[in-house]
Amino acid sequence: MGQEDPSGYPYQPYGAPYGEQPPPQYGYGYGTPPPRNDGPSANAIVALVLNLVAVVSCCNVLGIPGAILAGLAIGRSRTEPRTARTMITWSWVLFGLGFVVTIGTFLALGFSGAFDD
Repeated sequence: MGQEDPSGYPYQPYGAPYGEQPPPQYGYGYGTPPPRNDGPSANAIVALVLNLVAVVSCCNVLGIPGAILAGLAIGRSRTEPRTARTMITWSWVLFGLGFVVTIGTFLALGFSGAFDD
């Protein structure tokens, strides 16, 4: 090209017109952005809602402590993220265990003839 930079770079950076400097870049620059500190709040909200739905719709009694743990995890997600993650894990375990117990109960009742008319 005919208009080369003395340093050997043939083009103006960022597509700026010749003679103008590119606008300053605000923000993070190069490299990886800093980690987000959202904590496990979205996961805790989903666990809370699903545990409450399980309590109301399926009479899942294990959803009550699961919902309590998820609610506590929401409150602690900013200050104690490790404890909140542990609470959310136990909330999901209780949610799954409650469904296994509910399905097992319905199967046992079905095989014993409780649903026969």
